[in-house]
Amino acid sequence: MQSLIDKAQAAFGGNFGLALGCLIIGALAVQVLAMLVSTFRRVVSEGEQQRLARERLEWLVKSARSDWEQKKVAKALWNGYRKFQVTKKIRECENVFSFHLAPHDGKPLPAFQPGQYLTFSLDIPGRDKPVVRCYSMSDGPVHTTHYRVTIKKELAPSDRPDLPPGVASSYFCDVVKEGDILNVKAPTGHFHLDMTRPNPVVLLGGGIGITPMLSMARAVAASGSKREVWFFFGVRSRNEHMLKDEIQSLAESHDNIRVHVCYSRPGKEDVKGRDYHHASRVTPELLKELLPSNNFEYYLCGAGPFMQTLNEGLENWGVPEKFIHYEAFGPATVKKKAPPPSPAETVFLSKLKVTFAKSGRTCSWDPTSENLLKFAQAQGVRIDSGCCTGGCGSCVVAVKGGKFKHTKDPDNPPEAGSCLTCIAQPGSDLVLDA
Repeated sequence: MQSLIDKAQAAFGGNFGLALGCLIIGALAVQVLAMLVSTFRRVVSEGEQQRLARERLEWLVKSARSDWEQKKVAKALWNGYRKFQVTKKIRECENVFSFHLAPHDGKPLPAFQPGQYLTFSLDIPGRDKPVVRCYSMSDGPVHTTHYRVTIKKELAPSDRPDLPPGVASSYFCDVVKEGDILNVKAPTGHFHLDMTRPNPVVLLGGGIGITPMLSMARAVAASGSKREVWFFFGVRSRNEHMLKDEIQSLAESHDNIRVHVCYSRPGKEDVKGRDYHHASRVTPELLKELLPSNNFEYYLCGAGPFMQTLNEGLENWGVPEKFIHYEAFGPATVKKKAPPPSPAETVFLSKLKVTFAKSGRTCSWDPTSENLLKFAQAQGVRIDSGCCTGGCGSCVVAVKGGKFKHTKDPDNPPEAGSCLTCIAQPGSDLVLDA
């Protein structure tokens, strides 16, 4: 301190009082500056806290509004089947058609969650019972006058040309016409995008699996949200590029929606940059190359191999299982690696008996069977089925005795004393009314 005073005194011509005064003023200036810096930091911190609190409040308000709207929608939904008229049938590409469905009674339609599906009961000539099938809606929840589904005719597998084409999809694509009346259940399904959240998402669609993905992307676009969306769509070529103009319009009109179209077998007339972006399948490697990180929520829909490859690739990339959502109907299901049963569990399960009362058959349960539906089919016992994911309810069977468990929560739980065989397994000796 003395050296500072000596230097200041020398600087001011030996005037001790002036030097000391300057030092005091300087010290006070430093203190005031420190206080100003501290105050500025506190104000910034408080402002940031207020901003976060405001955003949280906005999120809570939006969430509460969403809950209220969902309850209102639930009241507007109908029980059982409702009559719908096909107002438009549009050919999208080879063997793919879109259907606009308006309520025959002319009453307004409730909104739905983007990604949900409709269940149809089809009276197909030559069938002794209605055929039940589920199809995802391919439009965002932006219309009050109609729903839209997009359906691909399921052809016989290339390695089994002797098999018939899909019953329901062929009926839709070849027989159903504008003006026809169809029986439709209300929108349902747990696979949907939460519109109250701002988190970034990746939508992955393969072939006709684009339908729920497009519904989600259109919902984000219609909401005006700037939510980050990466939209990947894979087909073989332009011949299968359904809803092409609609997807392109999304990318051109919304900077926050990044579209990447993949052709695995582009044709000679397919132009990269105009028709598609990548001459490949939608793969985990492509996602790693294009995405800035793995910090997204992922939604998958497509054929079994498509989803299995992506699901395993994402998990190996370090994406938590809870951030990977998928939808599939019929055999296109992601097979999770479940821990093998213990020897004691295997012995217990293998001793269980499943009795099909109507068919007069009693069989030993196979512990490797996924569910009661597949087990029944393997035993030659017929049980009606539809979505095979616990959604449509067509495989419901009354349980006359014993215990069972559902391997997942059903979209529409059956009445007490019945099980959805497509997602059920025995918990004891079981007697089914089948």
